[in-house]
Amino acid sequence: MKMHSNLTMICGWLACASGALAADNVFHGPTFYGDAPDAHHAWAIHDANRPQPLIVTPGTVSTQEQPGKPPSDAIVLFDGTDLSKWEADTGVGVPTKWIVKDGAMECVPGSGYIRTKEKIGDCQLHVEWAAPIHVQGDSQGRGNSGVFLMGLVEVQVLDNYNNPTYADGLAGSVYGQHAAMANALRPPGQYQTYDIIFRRPLYAKGGELLEPGYVTVYENGVVVQDHAVIEGETGHQARTKTMHFPEAGPLKFQDHGNPVRYRNIWYRQLPRRANDGGDDGYLTTEATTAKRAEIAASIRADADKMTGANQTVARTLRYAESLVYTRDDATYQKVEAALLEYVAGIAALPADQVGAKKDEVKHLRDVCRYLAKWKIVPDDYAPKAKLDQAVKDHNWDKR
Repeated sequence: MKMHSNLTMICGWLACASGALAADNVFHGPTFYGDAPDAHHAWAIHDANRPQPLIVTPGTVSTQEQPGKPPSDAIVLFDGTDLSKWEADTGVGVPTKWIVKDGAMECVPGSGYIRTKEKIGDCQLHVEWAAPIHVQGDSQGRGNSGVFLMGLVEVQVLDNYNNPTYADGLAGSVYGQHAAMANALRPPGQYQTYDIIFRRPLYAKGGELLEPGYVTVYENGVVVQDHAVIEGETGHQARTKTMHFPEAGPLKFQDHGNPVRYRNIWYRQLPRRANDGGDDGYLTTEATTAKRAEIAASIRADADKMTGANQTVARTLRYAESLVYTRDDATYQKVEAALLEYVAGIAALPADQVGAKKDEVKHLRDVCRYLAKWKIVPDDYAPKAKLDQAVKDHNWDKR
């Protein structure tokens, strides 16, 4: 890890002193460290204030005999017991004629599509399926079904084990749009696994495209779709047309006249992207400004709670930290006054007590240098000049 040379002595104690960083699963790292926020990024690089990710207990791998266990944050759509979360594709609340058999849901040919009652948007989706063990038909007539994301985009389900068909209709294809990059199927009768990452297209209110949709598919652990662009709804024999997607839609499985089985179906909701109201990544200037103001306010509120006499320095630094995100005149003046008072107190210490303040003084000096580097304070900032002089007077940079 490369560190700015003038900041290598910055300690984690400041972060630990902060009430905002007192909870579990929090990074207690240095502050005033990486590149500051800018016009399109609300967070500093290596920002100790940036929220930690959700802790997720991984699931387990399926075998042919036993489905695996989903991750701890997964929303289970089918666990092998009932179809309470599913309905027929003909209307709200209409019972499906698909059946549950041996821990799997099975298509009853002629019964129509099945769909989730729940509407799902951007997600990580896990589906396991098996074509009939008794092979009948060929090409598109053998073990045919489909996983329809939001009910609009089909990832093809088909028994293509020693059974060629047109490439954009092969198992793992985005039907009619993207051919599968590989055929990684097991023999019919065995369970196949699809792990799908899906992002829908995003459109502005005026109708212009903000960001295309994408789909990534792993077939039995092999990548068969790599961030493939979603142009619009998939269909048969017709070129796809771009279209506005809703925020969410039901997951559907196709009835194509074959008794295909499905098991161990779950999904994880993905966070919103920057173009979809998310507050991380490359943001618009307006969204960045709003997020930085929110972060600064949270840090100031945290500093306001640090009322102990032994927290004076940490409180001052916490206020200073808020200025990295948004300039606030009252906070700026508060920090400047506190730093000048601190320097005056150091100057008044007896000679035999000054040495104990070496690391603290150098730390505050480095913080002022950081603030000046990013134009948060001017280069001739009075506390910076006085702290620089104190370090120089005591020759602390050389010992």
